[in-house]
Amino acid sequence: MGLAGQVAIIGTGTVKFGENFHQSYTDMVYEAGTAAMADAGVEPGRIQAGWLGTYEPLLYGYEGNAGTFVGDTLNLLPIPITRVAAYCASGMEAVRNAALAVASGEYDLVLAVGAEKMREVPSRGSLVTQAVERGHPVLCKGRTPPGMFALLATRYFKEYGIDEEALGHVAVKNHFHGSLNPKAHFQKPITLEQHARAPKVAEPLGLYDCCPTTDGAAACILTRADLAPRFTDRYVLIRGIAYSVAAGYWNTQFDPAWDFTSFRSTREAAAAAYRMAGVRDPFKEIDVAECHDCFTITEIINYEDLGLCRPGEGAKLAVGGVTRLGGDLPVNTSGGLKSCGHPVGASGVRMINNIVDQLLGRAGRMQVKDARTGLAHTLGGPGAVACVAVLSQP
Repeated sequence: MGLAGQVAIIGTGTVKFGENFHQSYTDMVYEAGTAAMADAGVEPGRIQAGWLGTYEPLLYGYEGNAGTFVGDTLNLLPIPITRVAAYCASGMEAVRNAALAVASGEYDLVLAVGAEKMREVPSRGSLVTQAVERGHPVLCKGRTPPGMFALLATRYFKEYGIDEEALGHVAVKNHFHGSLNPKAHFQKPITLEQHARAPKVAEPLGLYDCCPTTDGAAACILTRADLAPRFTDRYVLIRGIAYSVAAGYWNTQFDPAWDFTSFRSTREAAAAAYRMAGVRDPFKEIDVAECHDCFTITEIINYEDLGLCRPGEGAKLAVGGVTRLGGDLPVNTSGGLKSCGHPVGASGVRMINNIVDQLLGRAGRMQVKDARTGLAHTLGGPGAVACVAVLSQP
């Protein structure tokens, strides 16, 4: 169904995420793009089209506001390169568009890049400040990401009877996984005690419940599945990939039908991706997952929206060690957004690259034994949009 099994990822490249003051936006795009092409064994002149996922170029100037910042940087001119902006799903949506173009037969070999430069701005120019100062004049004035997701945590606690300790298990898990990832922003484990003592950012979310502000870039090379063996004998197939726009940016949290304990965009995107991939029982059929954990509560809710457990049971997966390396379904073995950081446009491509590494058996200390099928998921625009991809060995 759809593009299931028709598109292969044959190369990936990811820069180290962090406070990359030594690199410009184009430096990171160059490093990620050239690494992906080298991994695929292809020269720039063979790439026929590209897609760039960047959410907010105005954070740091104009770099990333069009595909020119990929074409010029990687010497890909004069091929078509399109910028994609879909909030935190920008990178994965760039991959989806690239996959659709390949599946259509228009192109044989394409590039998808996600990048964001978020650290080199003054405090008054940060993404949080822009949300406060440049937002809607009436709706959500002063709304910040921690404040928005704190509302979800408060409501979820009331509905399902969990508390901050459950969030702590997600934080401890993802910081441990991040300590195994040489490309993560944070590479130090933490304890439940450290989580409990951390200062609050937006009640009940504390410092260790929130992902950092980070620079980063990631890229991947896609081709038709039947052409993949011509380039490499190590590649991964896209079995399903889907995107949903389920709400508006300003009115998401004003929808009377929304109960603040679930995201319709994730449910819709997951259902469509699973249909395409032929997945009926995701908990049993998925071996490893990267899901959106901008805040610890988000990961718990995403377990449920992705169909890995029933509503209200997400915390049990984290507390019980199910989603830790060695558990029945490891989630965010990279450290997730929590430890990798969240350069908005880059995260979705980075997640897909992490799953590719897992399925090719090259994830190092993060490796999940016998991983054959993986899931990647991004959520954005205060829950308004989501993208889900199912990848597998051929």
